Amino acid sequence: SGINAEYGEAFCRKNINCSILESFERFAPTIELAKENNITIRGYVSCIAGCPYQGHVGHKSVIEVSQKLLEMGCSEVSLGDTIGVGTPGKIKELLQSFSGHLPVECLALHMHDTYGQALGNVYVGLDHGIRVFDSSVSGLGGCPYARGASGNVATEDLLYMLHGSGCETGVDIDKVIETGHFISGFLERINGSKVGIANSPRS
Repeated sequence: SGINAEYGEAFCRKNINCSILESFERFAPTIELAKENNITIRGYVSCIAGCPYQGHVGHKSVIEVSQKLLEMGCSEVSLGDTIGVGTPGKIKELLQSFSGHLPVECLALHMHDTYGQALGNVYVGLDHGIRVFDSSVSGLGGCPYARGASGNVATEDLLYMLHGSGCETGVDIDKVIETGHFISGFLERINGSKVGIANSPRS
């Protein structure tokens, strides 16, 4: 199970219709119930690299919200570039600011690919010891409150990079590519994965 927190008041109100403080108050009973039933809870922090309403994101705010989620009982916090404006340089600075505040083992990255920077951002995460990355088959997804935001980094592209970098994932990339073609056809949309397009079925 997962709960989604925001670093900024404006996006928080747009996304989950409450203030940051109210959101934590709402999360508390859910987390307690999960603990009672031995269910792992994952926290998400949105807009870590930029907000469509407030612009620049301060590292301190992202760290504080992440710390709060862990303190409340989340086992992991996924840092999300919700509108895909992050660059490897920005993500590097952010992750460096986390040093000494949160254990890297508790962090994951959730990179949208609006400006084609997601894979580079993931690689920066790898260099900083992060080993959990969110993705979506065929790059599906987006954000209804962030104009132009595309989906997460495509799972096919992420696997290609990880496998090519010597990382073991235990995932069959060919099966994922096949799934990407299926879902793209079913939804009548262009495949959002470059690896998927490069491995398109022959007509």
